[in-house]
Amino acid sequence: MSATRTPTTHRCVKCGRRMGKATFDGMGPKCRAKVRRATRSPELAAYGKPHLVDKAVELLEMGGLILLRKSSKNRVYVAISSDGLTTYRTARAACTCPAGLKAVHLCAHRIAAHAFDLAS
Repeated sequence: MSATRTPTTHRCVKCGRRMGKATFDGMGPKCRAKVRRATRSPELAAYGKPHLVDKAVELLEMGGLILLRKSSKNRVYVAISSDGLTTYRTARAACTCPAGLKAVHLCAHRIAAHAFDLAS
């Protein structure tokens, strides 16, 4: 008896469309282009801390932000820390990282969530 091989379906983490093959960030080409355009948005430049915006762009380019839950009011993401070992739950309003819990300044995870939301 020969084993039948079932094709693996890969889906975009942003829109859920089927993709032919897996990508490094889990996004399809159209969604990746939308996210790149959103990272150049003037709304992100208004955060005032360019190094945090740069970290947020890097997080998005590396595929370190994954949609966890989407509701009518809010989208919650899983963000990977800069060391790659820890994950945080983040949204535009809050983040569970140490900087986000102190809430003195915005963290890069929240800025990345904002950029991801702008892309939709």
